Amino acid sequence: MGKIADPGLAEEGEKNFLWAKGHMTALSTIASKYATKKPLKGVTVGVCLHVTKETSVLVDSLLIAGAEVKLAAANPLSTQDDIAAYLSTRAEVWAWRGESGKDYDWCVGQVVSSKPDVIIDDGADLHVAANLKRTPSVLGGCEETTTGVLRVKALEKDGKLGYPIVAINNAKTKFLFDNRFGTGQSTFDGILRATSLLIAGKKVVVVGYGWVGKGVAKRARGLDANVTVVEVDPIKALEAHLDGFLVANIGEAARYGEIFVTCTGQKHVISYSAVKSMRDGAILSNAGHFDVEIDVKSIMDEAKSVKQVRPNTDEIALPNGKRIYLLGKGRIVNLVAAEGHPPEVMQMSFANQFMSALYVYKNHSKLQKKVLDVPPEIEEEVAMSTLRSLGITIDRATKEQLKYAESWALE
Repeated sequence: MGKIADPGLAEEGEKNFLWAKGHMTALSTIASKYATKKPLKGVTVGVCLHVTKETSVLVDSLLIAGAEVKLAAANPLSTQDDIAAYLSTRAEVWAWRGESGKDYDWCVGQVVSSKPDVIIDDGADLHVAANLKRTPSVLGGCEETTTGVLRVKALEKDGKLGYPIVAINNAKTKFLFDNRFGTGQSTFDGILRATSLLIAGKKVVVVGYGWVGKGVAKRARGLDANVTVVEVDPIKALEAHLDGFLVANIGEAARYGEIFVTCTGQKHVISYSAVKSMRDGAILSNAGHFDVEIDVKSIMDEAKSVKQVRPNTDEIALPNGKRIYLLGKGRIVNLVAAEGHPPEVMQMSFANQFMSALYVYKNHSKLQKKVLDVPPEIEEEVAMSTLRSLGITIDRATKEQLKYAESWALE
């Protein structure tokens, strides 16, 4: 048996599952192809993802393909309890909103103990646990996000990676859409739900200009904010400048920023030193997977008082007399204060997860124990299926054009 918050929420969870599934037809269409053959029959798939309505559609797809699913949450505060309740009627689930750190580790441990054959992860906590415990049942897996890919690459570098892992985040059909458009929209959904404040005219500081940062900065500008980008990479900083954003270091930006969003996957990109120089009423939020980007511990250690003033919004009084507002405890704001990425975006990411899980299970004996890219044929199917779901048709290159593209002669 798994462990969830309230089984009585299953009916509400089913409604949200059906809503998401109706907007994730590309994934559902792909999964339906495997309903008869059931290539994952008898296969245990260990899943560690944010337990959202979109994730429920991926779980549904795995079940359609015959898998037995064991599910834990990828973040202590991201679980939608109604979805966990619904999925617990179809799979084994260890997830509830508000898990303690100890609870979270226990839930991940339960999935490892279930001896999964394939692992689907977001952030690599499940991969790290399975590799450090040398779980022999695992034949291969997939990893969803930027931070997680970096972690499993570190396992590979240290010679501790015991099975092949497909880096979903490296797929164009993931990072160009999920990271950019999904995070861009859902981050401000979280900020708005937590604060209910006007974005137009605000000075928004985006720390990091990778694909997530690009999406957040673009959405902030679309909401008529004045946007500054903070970067350590000179090329990304130059790109942000030529994209029309102000570019500054965190010391400069801290003095005038009103809303800060971290998008780096790196530790302490907003330090307590930067926070001390912020204006009264500054809002801090994080769009990265882990709660390390803002140095919350140092802020809390120095705080004169901390009080919750709205759901997911804490007012922190500093020794210098200023107040700052921390959203979602410094955890990923789009999932703590909102519902995460829209289903239309997640259908691409999760179609990659679904097909890559099938691929790694079928081919594990031929694959090296390394971090691998999503095969091009999977990416093409995901893109074409998504286009069809949107009612979009495109041209195909002619034989003459294909020949010309491979020739050095201008004929």
